[in-house]
Amino acid sequence: MSKTQQKFTASRLKDATFRPGFRPYFQDRDLGLRLATGGRYMAEVHRACAPCPAGGSGRHLHKLDFQFNFVLRGWMRVEIDGQGECTFHAGDSWLQPPEIEHNVTGFSDDLEVLEIVSPGDFETVEV
Repeated sequence: MSKTQQKFTASRLKDATFRPGFRPYFQDRDLGLRLATGGRYMAEVHRACAPCPAGGSGRHLHKLDFQFNFVLRGWMRVEIDGQGECTFHAGDSWLQPPEIEHNVTGFSDDLEVLEIVSPGDFETVEV
């Protein structure tokens, strides 16, 4: 088991702050894992703040080792290479393999999705 230094962290809903996200139609709530794990992990809640653009997010991939998503509220539709178009509803989750091309094609106005990735900072490549 890894002996990597980690610090205790807690993120409380009552103190939650959402900030503009990587994409203009999402706001993000950082759950503190980047700081607590020295950048090894990131966990954020992405919340819809505008409609999904026509054509979606555009095909892209993430250069990372691990990406897990869990829909907390609403629904989200994603085209994933080799899987086709998948619609995920509250309570659904998916593991997205590293560097797999995908396109977010739709989501509900009330979407909230938890994303956990490693490493905490990674490159996104538009394809």
